[in-house]
Amino acid sequence: MSQSMPRKKRQSVAAAKKRSARASSSSASAHRHVPFPEEDNGAPKAPEQTGSYSMVDPRFREIYFQFYKETYRPSVLDRKTKELVAISASLAAKCQGCLEGHIKKALKFGATREEISETIAIAMGVNAAAIVDLTDIAAESLGIKLF
Repeated sequence: MSQSMPRKKRQSVAAAKKRSARASSSSASAHRHVPFPEEDNGAPKAPEQTGSYSMVDPRFREIYFQFYKETYRPSVLDRKTKELVAISASLAAKCQGCLEGHIKKALKFGATREEISETIAIAMGVNAAAIVDLTDIAAESLGIKLF
């Protein structure tokens, strides 16, 4: 912290940071954020149980859960494939809780380490291509070529 700040103020700020760190670590361990329904069929759990959706109006939450459940009904894609797709989508969306949940479910539905690894590699490739695409558009827009 800056030495120009009065000593008492520095101590007060430091104490507040410690309290905040303790509060966030204790609440995080007691109540893990889960951004998607845990049930295999997408059945919703109450926000009090998941620590999620607490700021979403219950009617919108219900619409989301119905949509989520519909995407996991039996269809042309088997459940393992759906979970592998969900892993890739979770990476693209940068959703840590989603990623962890879908990796667990992919394993549960029979995905191998190699299948999960390849799914991750595909997501990496698509994200790398997106960066190239954005920089190509920027170069064209700016009328420059670096190489």
